[in-house]
Amino acid sequence: MEPQDGSAFNALSSEPKANALKINEWELGMFQDEVAASQGIRIRRRPSSGPPMDYVGPFEFRLQNESNTPRNILEEIIWHKDTEVAQLKERSLMNELDLPGLIAEVKKASPSRGVIREDFDPVKIAQAYEKGGAACLSVLTDKKYFQCSFENLEAIRNAGVKCPILCKEFVIDAWQIYYARTKGADAILLIAAVLPDLDIKFMIKICKMLRMAALVEVHDAREFDRVLGIEGIELIGINNLNLGTFEVDICITKKLLEGERGKINPLLGSPGLFTPDDIAYIQEAGVKTVLVGESIVKQSDPGKGIRNLFGQDISSWSSD
Repeated sequence: MEPQDGSAFNALSSEPKANALKINEWELGMFQDEVAASQGIRIRRRPSSGPPMDYVGPFEFRLQNESNTPRNILEEIIWHKDTEVAQLKERSLMNELDLPGLIAEVKKASPSRGVIREDFDPVKIAQAYEKGGAACLSVLTDKKYFQCSFENLEAIRNAGVKCPILCKEFVIDAWQIYYARTKGADAILLIAAVLPDLDIKFMIKICKMLRMAALVEVHDAREFDRVLGIEGIELIGINNLNLGTFEVDICITKKLLEGERGKINPLLGSPGLFTPDDIAYIQEAGVKTVLVGESIVKQSDPGKGIRNLFGQDISSWSSD
């Protein structure tokens, strides 16, 4: 999220584009109706004269006529769908202007923090994340250092959670990708600091064969530039963790996105995000999605943790 004045500037500067888009859509709608009529299609996409409204004194009347009244139930459904899609498109635009998407992490512990949450119930936490507005879940599967497991991932998937699931595993063998898929993962993490280019290329091909996404994680400029040269990479994540000291510095994201690297999309930033100011800082750097763990998983109410992190309720983003 941009600072308050930045958000206002972005919103205002987008108005001419938005108006032009609406005009183009109106022209396209008229053209679609003409083409449909020429092909004998009798269902109209939308009312030709807009919503029927008239006013007499303090009262509002909706006057029915041929052009703004559905001819049958199918046309009524289509007209309602036209309104529904327009609202979804508007909401999507506003989300882009407001805040980045959230990948919420399910983990019990970490090597640097120890146990983060004693009463750890992965399914309940995942469900709270989804209800709270998370667009995706990141599920740790390492046992020794994070006290998690592939069974956690499987339990979350079997519990009916609809969010895509990123398997956050320390992959060193392609077998782990196949195994993650059998447990219900939709995506998997590949760490550039661990895997040479040839392994990354090979594993990305496996992911595509299994219809999984691969998130390739980088920690410094050298890794970032390496990854940019690998064909087939679609998702890049920046880890704000110093691998030598395990200290977190969110300035890493901003430094790495200076210059040409900042034009790469989509980008993901993590970890070390605890406040709305942190979210604003890395979004200003160019990040479209954030992966957050500790600051929300340790909350007794993870949904409240998400609200506190973003400074507002984002649950409606995932409700439709």
